[in-house]
Amino acid sequence: MINLVNCCSKKIKAKFIGEAAPELKELTGAAAKIFRGEYLQTAFVPENEESLLLLVGTGKPGRENIHLKELGAAAVKAFLETKIYDFSLDISGIIREYGINALRHITEGAVLGTYVERQFKKEENREYQIEICGVQEELLSEAQKIFDESIIISEGICFARDMVNLPGNHLRPSDFAENILEFVKDTDVETEVLDREKLKEKGFEALLGVGDSSEFPPCLTVLRYRGKPESGEVTALVGKGVTCDTGGYCLKPGSSMLGIKGDMAGGAAVAGAVYALARNHAKVNAVAVIPMCENRISDGSLLPGDVIGSYSGKTIEIANTDAEGRLILADAVSYAVREEGATEILDIATLTGAVVNMFGFTVAGVVSDDDSLFERFRNGFTRAGERYWRIPFYEEHEKMIESRVADVRNMSSGGCGTITAGLFIREFAEKRPWIHLDIAGTAWVDDPVFAFQSAGATGAGVSSIYQFLCRN
Repeated sequence: MINLVNCCSKKIKAKFIGEAAPELKELTGAAAKIFRGEYLQTAFVPENEESLLLLVGTGKPGRENIHLKELGAAAVKAFLETKIYDFSLDISGIIREYGINALRHITEGAVLGTYVERQFKKEENREYQIEICGVQEELLSEAQKIFDESIIISEGICFARDMVNLPGNHLRPSDFAENILEFVKDTDVETEVLDREKLKEKGFEALLGVGDSSEFPPCLTVLRYRGKPESGEVTALVGKGVTCDTGGYCLKPGSSMLGIKGDMAGGAAVAGAVYALARNHAKVNAVAVIPMCENRISDGSLLPGDVIGSYSGKTIEIANTDAEGRLILADAVSYAVREEGATEILDIATLTGAVVNMFGFTVAGVVSDDDSLFERFRNGFTRAGERYWRIPFYEEHEKMIESRVADVRNMSSGGCGTITAGLFIREFAEKRPWIHLDIAGTAWVDDPVFAFQSAGATGAGVSSIYQFLCRN
């Protein structure tokens, strides 16, 4: 449990001190010899005969939001790794330097620092009692609102991590849908799940083309949140939900097989974001549309060269069966526009290896056809403390997905994989303002890059999507 309190009451606490902080000069004895305030440096020192102090270095002034999240997580992890489960975080120095909004990042980092992947073996679960203190009396009311909001956003991130971390045999498409419905059940979110028969009736040919390769049937989960009912503006959040991706007949290499369970991180992210919007009563209208399926090899699986239909009526040439995510997103985007009244589209997916080659594991790719929409998202991810970079596109990129035999081809004929994958989805947005997030590199880390990460799923996208919607 993590709480915001007026003053530190615990005998064990953390204090954040930077390289230029006046408190650094006040240290004496062993603390003065070993602690220099360097970024993420930690040192346990006795405060007095009864109290223990963890010093956490904040480094030089001017840290970004992502670094503030790291500080919160680093402090918590230092305690938990020492098997200390009851402690305070005194953030007075951080508030003094960065202002009260730093509390949101410290809080999020602290929660994520406690995250433990679900285990399928017997292990002792330890309860922790963490209090965040050091906020001035006159700021406490504002601080409580920031803290409460941040806790809920963190719950959305942890849910996304939980879903992506689950083994594939514990998260079939129907399981994924049930988990999401259970997660949002006590909110103002209206839910609907379209099963295979309903998908067939409505003409979801692209989703069925992929999903019918598995004995575990596909479905489409819809989450409707109407926080501003007087407005006709509706943002569609379309998240890829492939719970198992073998690549189909264009089989993935063996080195990639352990990651095929996590190809639904986009769907998990939009579910976590809608949950946070609803719990925090954001004044926006959002609908999450999550196509869910497995991409397997079977007698009925798609083959390269096949031509299939789609919900929109457009025909699609299948050039690569491992480019399945864009197929199911195409149907979901069309549905969001035609049935849910979407006035703008954000889609998010672990879509291409090309984006990992460009940006590695710390920056996600963005493709958008609307400058205003991108600026709103840029403000959101900056506030959230995540990293994205916009990739340009031109007419020649649009031509790369032209097909000789169908309306569009699901794979570029000349490279530019991240751009053309996004542009394929754009073909189905029906001229609505559109933005595409490719989180293939940031949704999962084998070795954590930032202190607030743990090995496995990161929950990428939840916080940025939330901030994009509720702060604009």
